[in-house]
Order: sequence, then structure tokens, then C-alpha cells
Amino acid sequence: MPAVVTRFAPSPTGYLHIGGARTALFSYLYARRHEGRYLLRIEDTDRERSTEDAVRAIFEGLDWLGLVSDAEPVFQTQRYDRYREVIDGMLEAGTAYHCYCSKEELEQMRAGQMARKEKPRYDGRWRPEPGKLLPERPAGVQPVVRFKNPVAGEVVVDDLIKGAIVFQNEELDDLIIARGDGNPTYNFCVVVDDMDMGITHVVRGDDHVNNTPRQINILKALGAEPPAYAHVPMILGADGVKLSKRHGAVSVIEYRALGFLPEALLNYLVRLGWSHGDQELFSRDEMIRMFDISRVQKAPARFDMEKAVWVNHQYLKSADPLHVAPELDWHLRRIGVDPAGGPALAAVVEAQRERCKTLVEMAEKSKFFYAELDGYNEKDAAKHLNAEGRALLAELAARLEALPQWNAPALQEAVHAFAEGKGLGLGKVAQPIRVAVAGMAISPPIDQTLFLLGRERTLARLAAAVARNNP
Repeated sequence: MPAVVTRFAPSPTGYLHIGGARTALFSYLYARRHEGRYLLRIEDTDRERSTEDAVRAIFEGLDWLGLVSDAEPVFQTQRYDRYREVIDGMLEAGTAYHCYCSKEELEQMRAGQMARKEKPRYDGRWRPEPGKLLPERPAGVQPVVRFKNPVAGEVVVDDLIKGAIVFQNEELDDLIIARGDGNPTYNFCVVVDDMDMGITHVVRGDDHVNNTPRQINILKALGAEPPAYAHVPMILGADGVKLSKRHGAVSVIEYRALGFLPEALLNYLVRLGWSHGDQELFSRDEMIRMFDISRVQKAPARFDMEKAVWVNHQYLKSADPLHVAPELDWHLRRIGVDPAGGPALAAVVEAQRERCKTLVEMAEKSKFFYAELDGYNEKDAAKHLNAEGRALLAELAARLEALPQWNAPALQEAVHAFAEGKGLGLGKVAQPIRVAVAGMAISPPIDQTLFLLGRERTLARLAAAVARNNP
């Protein structure tokens, strides 16, 4: 059995969407599970709609997810000479032919068939057959090239997800494989690329099912072994309608902006239509070891943002803080905060991750460690920075300033001793401290908060809160 080679082949006509990312993930996992290769192909033959920005967005999304090709990406627009070489060979072999039908003739052909309640299709008038007299070639018409599809028999697609799908060749007309300007068509380019790249397994969306018998027939005409196919059902929104922008974020990079870790998004995507028992959370190694394409469901999956956020929170709580730190850095800079002059990001991740479900939330709740306060939460300040609260802070600040060591155990002991000495619960002291140093009544445990903030900033913010006049 040849080594497994899969491919992800997006068209750069827009962003890398969630459905495409899941297809890339399934292709990647299948290749890794079988110790094969996962390749990337950019199908950019639609020159009017393909853009450099879209190409960059695809690479950015795949790089962020860690779904990087095992070889240099293939661009279809760089392979036109190869496509024309194969077409010339097919014309010579008689498996393709020139068709001189004008656009008007094709429209008349279609209109007549529909009037007779027949399936609209090319009628083969320029298809060469033994003993058949072809029409006279019209002057000034640049012919297209059509594939000479078999007229009898059937194509059986043993789909790895859907099972056997049977197509009758008599239902398939002769596909155009090169336009009048000589440029090859999508279905033909895909066939030549899969053949040349040695693709053994094609994992793609089920909107391509009807292309499959045509592509198999062309591959057989070229003497190539067709790959195995696995057509993945689409992703629906929670309302059962095809996922779109009205359901929220659709682009992979939008999920980064929403505060997802790439591993968390991959974990959520792998569970959209695939399962391994009742297990919800998977490391990348577990995904590779357990992924079985035959266990992908035939029915469409539904995207549940609430569940996706839950998965993300599990990853934030368990991931190595050093791994999460660069993502937090990215989010802090997005809100105009430079984390260079504050505590180590990994330490802040560790302090915040239990209470933050996304990195957006973590960045917002952590910016006080790195940037000066631009005010207080009005409700929290009114409750905790009243005269009584400010008096407590003034006295506590003197105690903290006298501490010989500024570390979490010493700070915890000092704050607890102060509260006990005043006959107060810890919250009566901790909440005014939080509002004074963080601008709000929510922060990590008070000892961690003050330690990470540092002696100088803590004392300065306590002094500012003490000096504050109630509104």
C-alpha cells in the first residue's frame, strides 16, 4: 500500500473559514495517523476573485493552527504549462476533443432540452466517433477542449464517510477541460494536481461530491489510480442553517481575535462531526492517535459558540502558561498595552486563567498590571473607596511599605493580619485594595495581585486611592 498523502486545497477568494479549517484538520490528522504526508495547494485559477490578501489570510490561519504543509505549497497558476501539456496529450490520445459550439448554440441546446423536459447537457455534436461526420468548423471560433467521458457503465465512489455512491456515466456529459482562451478549468486542474502530487486520499467538503465521478474518469483516462475520497458534511449554525457571518465569527483569524487558543479551536473543530467515545478534550497527539475518518458522521454538524468557549476555558486552565503567554501578549498589544514593563506574562496567565474564559477577557482584566489606571469602575469605587475604605487603605499602605520582603506569602500574611486586627472579614479589606490597584473589584487573589503589580506601583495606587475624593 502506498504511503498516505493528503492535501488541503483552498481557493484564495476569501478568508480561511471554519469549515475549511476543519477539512484541513481532518486531512492533517488522517495523514499523521498513517505516518503519511499532508500537503497544501492553493487553487487560484479564478484570477478575477483570487487575491494576495486572501492567500496571506489562508497561510496566517493555517500557521496559527499549526496545520503547516509538509512541502512547499503548490499554486495552480504556476502550473499552466503542465496542464496544457496534459491536454495536448489527451487530444493526441483521443480522450479529449475540440468543440466549436458558440455560446448561443449552447443556450439554444439547453433551452430545447428544457422545453422537452430533458436534463440540460451537452449533446456531443463535436464528439468524434467512428463513422460520424462532424460539422464544418466555423471561422473565427476559438474551440474549447472537452473530455471524452465514457458513455456507458458506472462510476462507484467508495466514500470513506458516506459509503458507496454510484453514478451512471450516461448521466455525465463531456466536461470542458480547457476554455477557448486555452486556460484549463477547475475540475481538470484538480485531477492533474492530485495525480502529480501523488495524492492517495482526498478529504473535502461534500459540495464536491458531484465533481468526483468526472474527476475519477479523467484520472482513469490518464492512466492514474484515483485516490480514495472522503466527503465531509457541512457545518451548520445552532439554528440549523448553513454557517455564515450572521452566526458570528466565521474566519479562523476572527477566532484568534475573539480570544481562542489555536489548540482549543482545533479541539472544538475535531469534535464537529467526529467523536471518540465520550471524550471531549484531546491533545494533538491524542487526535492523531485516535482519529478515524470512518467515524465522521454523515449528518451536518452544528456549531455551538457556548461549547467552543467552554473548550477554550479548559485549555486556558490547563495549558503551559509559557505557551499561552505569546497569545496574551498579542491581545494586550491589540488593546494598546505594551507588556514589556510589567510582570512576566506567564505569571499573569497562571494568576488569571481560572476566571477568564478567553484571552480577550484575560487581556482586559490584566491590563492594569502593565498600564496606568485610567479611572475606576464607578459602582465599585462608590462601594469600596468611600471614607471608611480609604481610611483602611491608608493604614494598610503604611504596613505594606514597611514589609522587608515583597512576595506573595508575606503579602498574604500582612493583609490577613491587618483584617484580623480590625475585626473584619478578608473581603472588607481585599475589595478596597482591588479597586484601588486594579480599578475594579475583580482580580486574582490579593497576594498574587499585589506581588505581580510590584511594590512601587501598589503603593502609588493605594496612595492615589486614599487621596481620591468621593464623587
